[in-house]
Amino acid sequence: MRPDFPFRPAGLPFFYGWVILGVSTLGIVMSMPGQTMGVSVFTDHLIDATGLSRLELSNAYLLGTVASGLLLPYGGTLLDRFGARRLIVTICFGLAGTLVYLANVDRLAADVARAGGWLDAKDAAWLALALGFLFVRFTGQGMLTLVSRNMQAQWFDRRRGLVSAISGPVVNFAFAGAPLLLSVWIARAGWRGAWTEMALVVAIGMAGIGWLSFRDNPEECGLHPDGRAARRDPAPSPAKEQTSDASAPVASGASVASGDFTRGEALRTGAFWLVTLGIGNQALVGTGITFHIVDIGAEAGLGEVAAVAIFVPIAVVSASLGFLAGAAVDRYPIPRLMMVMMVGQLVMFAGVANLADPLLRIVAIGGWGVASSFYGPLTVAALPAYFGRTHLGAIQGMLMMCLVLASALGPSALAVAKDAFGSYAPGLYGLMLLPAGVLVAAPFVRKPRGRGQEI
Repeated sequence: MRPDFPFRPAGLPFFYGWVILGVSTLGIVMSMPGQTMGVSVFTDHLIDATGLSRLELSNAYLLGTVASGLLLPYGGTLLDRFGARRLIVTICFGLAGTLVYLANVDRLAADVARAGGWLDAKDAAWLALALGFLFVRFTGQGMLTLVSRNMQAQWFDRRRGLVSAISGPVVNFAFAGAPLLLSVWIARAGWRGAWTEMALVVAIGMAGIGWLSFRDNPEECGLHPDGRAARRDPAPSPAKEQTSDASAPVASGASVASGDFTRGEALRTGAFWLVTLGIGNQALVGTGITFHIVDIGAEAGLGEVAAVAIFVPIAVVSASLGFLAGAAVDRYPIPRLMMVMMVGQLVMFAGVANLADPLLRIVAIGGWGVASSFYGPLTVAALPAYFGRTHLGAIQGMLMMCLVLASALGPSALAVAKDAFGSYAPGLYGLMLLPAGVLVAAPFVRKPRGRGQEI
């Protein structure tokens, strides 16, 4: 697939990376059908249609999520091999097909149960849903997000923090409004119709936009990251953790930069695990708190509306600080920024454990907003800053696997704590050990220098 068809990005009067920023942000937004908040709106309809209990449905969702996460490292390898533009069409068709499948999952399960005879209807429905959840999470939450974020990292170098700070608030507000939009959609078209129409939007709209506008990297288009001139820039300051301009993904056919790390080499560095554990903990506990927020609020004496309303000021704080966080990612070493994020997490967990106190509720909102403001910029910028762009898809695939697994385990971890102690507070206090450990370790983690070596 030629990068100059149907138009030449290098021939435009502006840097094509800004188009990439727009379409990649749209790609992340379009992953909504595979995100937890996108699936959750359909939960009660699936329970009614299949006859499964809420626990059975949750277990099917857990299995599908874990299985999808384990597939993401392979998906990252495919991204390095084939590039974003080729994969986006396949991913969108796969997500659309999965949505059509889920819209008819109870009927298909009933047909299988009648034809096979070795499964009863509920078992068939559980297996069918687990399979559907696997693919909707893999194509939506996993691959569509991975391809879009990877493309941002390929097209920008010194401005990665800035572009993620621009993209992040758009994604956050889109996700925040998605449950209401989907509820209205279901009220108009029914849950089957909503998923089917959504499939058409993804298959025709997002796949078409991706095919027309996605490009794997600037080098294949005769451009350079950030829109810089062709000359090689001076070496960056040691205080800034930047990638080499010579790095390029395998899919582009460019030579591999000598300083870029393979996935195996990256996994052997403390830098990879600093980033993964810090961001993964935000996914683990953030998803867990979100999943149980109504019950956590009830424990604190808050009604459902008051408990859910906490997300509005969190989104405002996160969006307000997002540009500062993005600018900081472009300027300061990753470990320092990770320490700020960990402090935000510690404050967040302690505040959520005491939501009954109005002052500590404000503290929780502030801590959560600070931690969330660094989530997007660090997810986009940290790994290419450490390991280069040649094998970025494979390396980010491992990060995404850990994030998906963490998001699957978070709700269960807090539920176990509630069953064991009769309250969420001990679980939240216990989970504070994770960011505390990252906070202590961060000053000792240094940027890898050269392939397979750290200083």
